[in-house]
Amino acid sequence: MPKKIGILVGSLRKGSYSKIVAKALATQFPAGYETTFIKIGSLPFFNQDLEETQTEPGDWQEFRMAAKQCDAFVFVTPEYNRSVPAVLKNAIDVGSRPRGQNVWDGKPALVVSVTNGATGAFGANHALRQSLVFLNMPTVQQPEAYIGGVTKHIDASGKITDPGELKYFHSLADALVTYLLKLE
Repeated sequence: MPKKIGILVGSLRKGSYSKIVAKALATQFPAGYETTFIKIGSLPFFNQDLEETQTEPGDWQEFRMAAKQCDAFVFVTPEYNRSVPAVLKNAIDVGSRPRGQNVWDGKPALVVSVTNGATGAFGANHALRQSLVFLNMPTVQQPEAYIGGVTKHIDASGKITDPGELKYFHSLADALVTYLLKLE
């Protein structure tokens, strides 16, 4: 049975650079690993009142079920105001609840931050890592994944086909696979 890698993209924009990077990265996993994109754009905002009154939105439950089926995760995010977009933080919060049923617990993660700027969305990368520590998600430390100046890697068809960049993405996928195998 193949290992399942869940991919969450922190940008909802139609032409999202993060989504382009995530799609290219998804092709770099070896045989025996299946990638699945977990949609987060329609998740209602987390509200503990809904949890406590047993009236949780069905979208929360579907999201948690999808995440539970994954063996590891790739988070690909832009940077909004030196942090992660609200949609990604909301997904993380929804998956962490109800208390004691954290779907992220113990599952390895790879954090990839993306920007057209020069910093590689460093702030978002590290803000996300703070949440993952609390959620008990062992996170790939090396290689670090700050994708700056991303548009220079995107071709006219909206894809990343640059062999050097794909080789780098392959090293990221390999790092997550290696980490996952060590934790088994």
